[in-house]
Amino acid sequence: MKKVHIIGAGLAGSEAAWQLARRNIDVVIHEMRPKKMTPAHQSGNFAEMVCSNTFRSKKIINAAGLLKEEMALFDSLILNSAKKAEIPAGGALAVDRDNFSKIVTDTLKNHPNVTFSNEEVTEIPEDEYVIIATGPLTSDALTASIQQYLNTDALYFFDAVAPIITKESINMDVCYFKNRYEDEAPGDYINCPMNEAEYERFYTLLTTGETAEIKDFEENVFEGCMPVETMASRGKDTLRFGPMKPVGLGKDKDDRPFAVVQLRKDDARDTLYNIVGFQTHLKFGAQKAL
Repeated sequence: MKKVHIIGAGLAGSEAAWQLARRNIDVVIHEMRPKKMTPAHQSGNFAEMVCSNTFRSKKIINAAGLLKEEMALFDSLILNSAKKAEIPAGGALAVDRDNFSKIVTDTLKNHPNVTFSNEEVTEIPEDEYVIIATGPLTSDALTASIQQYLNTDALYFFDAVAPIITKESINMDVCYFKNRYEDEAPGDYINCPMNEAEYERFYTLLTTGETAEIKDFEENVFEGCMPVETMASRGKDTLRFGPMKPVGLGKDKDDRPFAVVQLRKDDARDTLYNIVGFQTHLKFGAQKAL
């Protein structure tokens, strides 16, 4: 049987390579990083997570948790690696990004049925078995090749990146650890409460802050990764029923803040925290003002 060529070593490409290789099918992974980097990636490792560090809920009662149970049944490389690199995040499966991508990379590069090509693929290979798994950061040349092959220019992906802050910058005299609806101390999430006046100021800065230049097609919002300022523009209380919902996050049973910003651990060393649900196009100056 011919080798299968997989273009892109992100989450999808890495999983596809693993599933084929463990079935004794020879695989060639084509990944241009780090020789040619994308605007978002920081390393040449496989399955690098450039947006959130969480795979969402582990609870089988919802779709995300059920999917993980299904992935476990087919010996998923991504799921197994995530469990090895897991860091506390309440009911969610969150990982140390660097550790996670290193596990995926080492597993695939040490598999006898996997070879690796560190060159940019600019055209879809002909007369080969090919999986294109280059995602939203596909290079311009390959994007053009895919568009020509499909006879369409409708290849878009809508996303934004959530800010990450240092733990030392968090005022723990005000903030506190707690998981939503759970009383077990201390909890995995740091909660930053706001009263109504603080929320009003926050909302104003958020909705008037300068954003990075957005291309025309990005005006079409992908609801699952909506920029927080876009969400806020839908109404003053939208955030309070979304990522800033205070329900179940009071410091004690008699406390209920007007709004809450949740922070989730982003690395195993416990030095960085991700602002949950706060994907944004705001420029750094506007982010600092918040």
